[in-house]
Amino acid sequence: MGWIGISDQTGGRFAMGGLEATQSNAPPPHDCALMSRGTLMIETRLSSEGRPQTLLAFSRSHPWSGGFSIQALPNGGIVLIETQAGDVRHATLPYHADDRTDTLRLTYSWDAPARWGRLSLERPEMDRVHSIALPPPHPMPLADLRTLLTDPRQRQLDPDVIFVALSNRIEPIGPMPGLTEGVPVYTPRGYVPAGQLRRGDLVDTDEGGIVPVLQTVARRVPAMGSFRPVRLRAPYFGLRHDIVVSPQQRLVIRGSEVEYLFGCEAVLVPARHLVNGFSALYVEAPDIISYHHLLLPGHEEIIVAGTRTESLYIGRLRRNADLLQASVLAEFDRARLPEHPRPIWPVLKPYEAITLAMNRAA
Repeated sequence: MGWIGISDQTGGRFAMGGLEATQSNAPPPHDCALMSRGTLMIETRLSSEGRPQTLLAFSRSHPWSGGFSIQALPNGGIVLIETQAGDVRHATLPYHADDRTDTLRLTYSWDAPARWGRLSLERPEMDRVHSIALPPPHPMPLADLRTLLTDPRQRQLDPDVIFVALSNRIEPIGPMPGLTEGVPVYTPRGYVPAGQLRRGDLVDTDEGGIVPVLQTVARRVPAMGSFRPVRLRAPYFGLRHDIVVSPQQRLVIRGSEVEYLFGCEAVLVPARHLVNGFSALYVEAPDIISYHHLLLPGHEEIIVAGTRTESLYIGRLRRNADLLQASVLAEFDRARLPEHPRPIWPVLKPYEAITLAMNRAA
């Protein structure tokens, strides 16, 4: 099924039938009903003041005592504490001090019958994942999770938290697709929506070549925070018509102003850096959105609606068996996955992207 709950600072939704259902007739979970496996995702900014933060906390006394909390420590560390009837499970995930200025995505996944748990930290702005294995976790009471997501009065949520989301699946971490289903990708037979392309299909690249699609990937995610979709508007960026992408999807931008401003032939610009209210803007979307992407042999640039953008970048993911197994590529043959060198073009910082967008819009 997937995502069944989502919340921000004001409250949220919980639907046992899934957030994508038009309506949910399922009754509230019984106090003793347990969720034996799932994923709790938190996206947050960490304090620039170096103060300790209780990102999310909840406690109860009925039908048995217990609680759950995720805290960020000033000296570097994400602490997860989970208790049931006096049995405490505790783990600390280290992070580097320079992570504090960025948005972080924390993903707690558990499978109580398998006695397996994982806490991961991702920086959506960078290709970086930190992950640790956890002590055998308890199943989570469904009534607690529903209250945590829908009743702000009975939880503690740090003001810097952007959203919290709950899935009844083990959700992937790592490389993230960034094109919505309808984004047209240029192929030898014309433009084809990204969601319709399959392994073995051919696509045209910006270098004038034709390469095969090694794999296609898709992922459904909360349409909030670093997943909130961005509409890029034509005719800006060379687009023939508007497209909707993830905030992290990077456009490849060339031109005389690029060479003049940055001293190189091309730059990579995340869509979120281009948001300015007219050439690029955030889109109002349902709670859950689907993103797609294409894995190509050499991380070639692809042409979408007249502009150039990255195909899925996986670096040397196949060398890390644990991270590969946790990713959207877990089901694919490890030996058949490519290795991508680092992109040759620099990734613009936010202020650099703003300068470029203003020059393009002028």
